[in-house]
Amino acid sequence: MGDILNAIAVVLIGLLVVGLVLGGLYAVTTQLPAATREWAQRSLFLGPALVLLAVGLVIPVIRTTISSLYDDSASEKFVAFGNFVDIFKSTDERSAIINTLLWVIFGTLFSTLFGLAIARFADRMKGEAIAKAFIFLPSAIALVGAGLIWKFVYAGGEPNVGLLNQIIAWLHLPSSWGENGLWLIDDTFRLNTFLLIVILVWVQTGFATVVFSAAIKGVPDAMLEAARVDGATEREVFFKVVVPSIRATIVTVITTTVIAALKVFDIVKASTGGNFNTSTIANNNYDHFFIDGRPNLGSALAVILFVKVIPVVVINQRNQARAKELGG
Repeated sequence: MGDILNAIAVVLIGLLVVGLVLGGLYAVTTQLPAATREWAQRSLFLGPALVLLAVGLVIPVIRTTISSLYDDSASEKFVAFGNFVDIFKSTDERSAIINTLLWVIFGTLFSTLFGLAIARFADRMKGEAIAKAFIFLPSAIALVGAGLIWKFVYAGGEPNVGLLNQIIAWLHLPSSWGENGLWLIDDTFRLNTFLLIVILVWVQTGFATVVFSAAIKGVPDAMLEAARVDGATEREVFFKVVVPSIRATIVTVITTTVIAALKVFDIVKASTGGNFNTSTIANNNYDHFFIDGRPNLGSALAVILFVKVIPVVVINQRNQARAKELGG
């Protein structure tokens, strides 16, 4: 207990010191001539952020990229793109890449569609706030916790152990999977991967619903009433007025979910450990770094993941810039 209190005290003292230093420097900048005051104040507040960005992102990215160009032998021989070639030659690595793409495509698609549908039908309904609170609740659960919860849902080994098997028994549905409870083991048509994607959809739908709901309520009532006066049905009002009006929000939700799906690790690790052909790029990256003793190969996977994220970030940035222009 004493160690914890000491650690808390050190953190608080550190924050106090940083605050005093920044406050003192800001006071100094207010005394500068007007020509240099604004530049000095911008540098004061942006400087620490840029240093942290460099230490936490830029430098690691450079080091990881350099590491990906060497093999994992004792001498760490320079092999250029050899690790990347090995990745695409390996059946396991290709499977992980395919699984990650499935997460991105189907996880994003269903999270966005379900979130938009729920936000649309729950809009202004009785008990809307309570319903949305329950829908959003899974988003507050850590992905590791979500993976463990659904691991029990898919549990098997004995008849009717897991919730899914019990539902199958109640409905008297014929299923060899349900009878043996091998949901997360069977990789036929990547069934187990799709079952894991359900977990991401369950978590992300609440986030998407809340964001879409706020965006829908922000659409001016005058636009909706004008469309109704022109004879548009409620479906036409939604698809031809509401959806175009919240386009920027839809893109933001999609890009956020894509990034979450690209780096998915917790759910797979907590439910299957990446076994039974369910591994993703992030899982293989972790295994190579900390289990297999092949950090340079893991670095190559990290670079692939980073390259995949870049277009998503660019799209999101352009979407926000466009939304700002339209809003202005």
